[in-house]
Amino acid sequence: MRKTGFFWDEKCFWHSGGNYAGNLPVGGLVQPLAAGGLPESPETKRRLKNLLDVTGLSGALELRTGAEADLETLARVHPASFLSDFKAASDTGGGELGLRTPFGQGGYEIAALSSGLSVTALEAVLRGEVDNAYALSRPPGHHCLPEFPNGFCLLANLGIAIRNAQAKGLAKRFVVLDWDVHHGNGTEAIFIDDPDVLTISIHQERNYPLDTGDADVRGEGKGQGANMNLPLPPGAGHATYLEAMERIILPAIRAHEPEVIVVANGYDAAVIDPLSCMMATADTFRQMTRMVMALADDICDGRVMMAHEGGYSEVYVPFCGHAVLEEMSGSGIHAPDPLAEAFTIRQPNAKAEAFFSDQLADLSEFFNVK
Repeated sequence: MRKTGFFWDEKCFWHSGGNYAGNLPVGGLVQPLAAGGLPESPETKRRLKNLLDVTGLSGALELRTGAEADLETLARVHPASFLSDFKAASDTGGGELGLRTPFGQGGYEIAALSSGLSVTALEAVLRGEVDNAYALSRPPGHHCLPEFPNGFCLLANLGIAIRNAQAKGLAKRFVVLDWDVHHGNGTEAIFIDDPDVLTISIHQERNYPLDTGDADVRGEGKGQGANMNLPLPPGAGHATYLEAMERIILPAIRAHEPEVIVVANGYDAAVIDPLSCMMATADTFRQMTRMVMALADDICDGRVMMAHEGGYSEVYVPFCGHAVLEEMSGSGIHAPDPLAEAFTIRQPNAKAEAFFSDQLADLSEFFNVK
């Protein structure tokens, strides 16, 4: 058993995205939903926590919380003018400062708390308080640019956490592995010229954002070569994700020699997710986590920190998250995936798998991974 910190706070479930129908604001010809709101709802996260409690896995974790990230910490990534505008709008009823990032009264404080969970979780790992950690951060953060929130992300949670750790001298070299189905454009932008932070995003090609995530974006300046994008065609499934891990991602992480592996952990590549066209399963996330944990044991004393990002199936996210936390903790408490058989049958056929494998071969050659 490992000592796994689970950082969460009920207040993060209270973030409200306002009157949306899916990704569209209600109005004109867009009708309100009976249970309206953005796909990024509290229920996926709340139901994950509920499942952990019901199975007893939460008892095998070290349940902790964190404080709101203060202005000094947030300003390591976000300009003071942006933070001031965000706080002012939050204090006067809410609003929207970017693209698909509405927030209500008190939204600033909830977003700062979400960032604070990631900050505290990463610090706990680097200080040796826990072996690894999972931050149930909400709202998510991997799309947020320093001055432009987008894609449900109001603050750059992991960017803030890493810059905080660097500033405090807790670690210098990091890997951010983002397996959310959408490109981690915010994290990429924050570290684009930092040679000490290798950012890797494996995502569905041209899902979101529509104009980022190409493989040829390798970094800028001193950070040239420290950014890797693995855009996958729609329909890629379990075998393709594991092949990408073994063939490209794990060797790249090993070569970078990080002091800690940070994972932007979205579950929206799953078969049933409404915002993707991919075919991953709960076992995909389990196996990828197992690979990351084994590599971390080998190269950085097991130091792994994960932050919750996307995943929009209220039914399936809890089982994906439970599988990940089983692997992180080494617990034998299991929550069987009730959709495993159906999703295994739906995996791509041999011709499709061969096509996806060819795509990975091209990426492997492009990145010159040994």
